[in-house]
Amino acid sequence: MNRFLKPVLYSLVVLSVAITPVYAIDNSDEIERIVDQRISEYLNSDDFDRVVEASINRYIAKQNEARADRERQALEQAAKNLAAVDPARDHIRGREDADFTLIEYSDYECPFCKRFHTTAIEFIEKHPDVNWVYRHFPLDFHNPGAQAQAEASECAAAVGGSDAFWQFSDLIYERTTSNGKGFPVENLVPLAEEIGLDRGAFIACITERRFTDKVEADYQNGVVSGVSGTPGNFLRDNRNGNVIPVSGAQPLQKLEQILAQMKEAR
Repeated sequence: MNRFLKPVLYSLVVLSVAITPVYAIDNSDEIERIVDQRISEYLNSDDFDRVVEASINRYIAKQNEARADRERQALEQAAKNLAAVDPARDHIRGREDADFTLIEYSDYECPFCKRFHTTAIEFIEKHPDVNWVYRHFPLDFHNPGAQAQAEASECAAAVGGSDAFWQFSDLIYERTTSNGKGFPVENLVPLAEEIGLDRGAFIACITERRFTDKVEADYQNGVVSGVSGTPGNFLRDNRNGNVIPVSGAQPLQKLEQILAQMKEAR
């Protein structure tokens, strides 16, 4: 017999059992038998099953809510490690003096990044008070493609400037089929030529692997900032420094919702 449930039901039986007036029962064994019977009937009833199910669901919901809150706090704490935007090394799309910045840690061979790339373009085009910073987070299981493309995009920037970086990146995302071999590495040089870059300078850059360290630095800063998968995004208020992590390939509506919340919180 459940030691918590039995006293409650015992009291109820004493107060309300209808089979015979309680004052006529002078046998404590009889009361005990009635309590046991009522408990047994209840424990085998649909009502009891519904109560237990509802209690379990409430418990699970509370646990999930608590876990989500802990994860959110951990991400917000990690986001404090986010490297400051530096126009001298970061690739910024949009106005440099924009009020807000979308910082993306991305992988050219990630299918979710491919989908998010068009979302990010639409986001900053629709909201000119937001600019976009692209940082590298090539995943091992998407190599050698992801790493090679990240370094090649930096070579495109070194040879042709910021516009070349974004043009090069846009075309990779447009054409890759993702998952490691979606854009063959042998097509990187022809792509550079297609957008007008000097073939010799580009080949020298990727052959010497001039930007391996920069790609690695981006990756490591992503790790300490809470990025565990791609795309790993953050929306930053450049006025007060507040940062909100936005994990995954979130739709445009989600980005706009977070942007509105940040504006309202000012």
